[in-house]
Amino acid sequence: MKKFLALALLPLMFACSEGTAEVKKVEPVAIGDHDRCHICGMVITKYPGPKGQLTLKDSDTIPKFCSSRDMFNFALQTENQRQIGHLFVHDAAKTDWQNPSDTAFIDAESAYYVYGTSKKAVMGPAVAPFSSREAAEQFAHQYGGRVLKFEEITLELLAGDK
Repeated sequence: MKKFLALALLPLMFACSEGTAEVKKVEPVAIGDHDRCHICGMVITKYPGPKGQLTLKDSDTIPKFCSSRDMFNFALQTENQRQIGHLFVHDAAKTDWQNPSDTAFIDAESAYYVYGTSKKAVMGPAVAPFSSREAAEQFAHQYGGRVLKFEEITLELLAGDK
């Protein structure tokens, strides 16, 4: 009888413990003066334009990138996609292009992007992120380029094949 009672209560014990589990909130981290790009190894803060960073599901390592373009080049590779937890980029409407602020990071998957702009960044054409479509359209009108959603950014686009 004791075994039966223990087995009957077992699911309740797990159910109770699941409700008390803490949900870890993921936040972007500051980019230090000596942090290097996870892709190219360049010192991130030496160059203009919006930066990117991401979290990995099974690691405390936070890869940081000298541009949102480099972040996409890493994140879109098939072998890296399943490892990624969250992606962050600078909101180009809320920070200085020459020296982006760590307080301007936004969720990369909900951002709008301007690709093909005349505005210079590092490592090829800029992929300028914005938290609103309106800000992205205004930027594209001023500096050129087209407005894209996260899922429209592809390796082919970044390679100039599209």
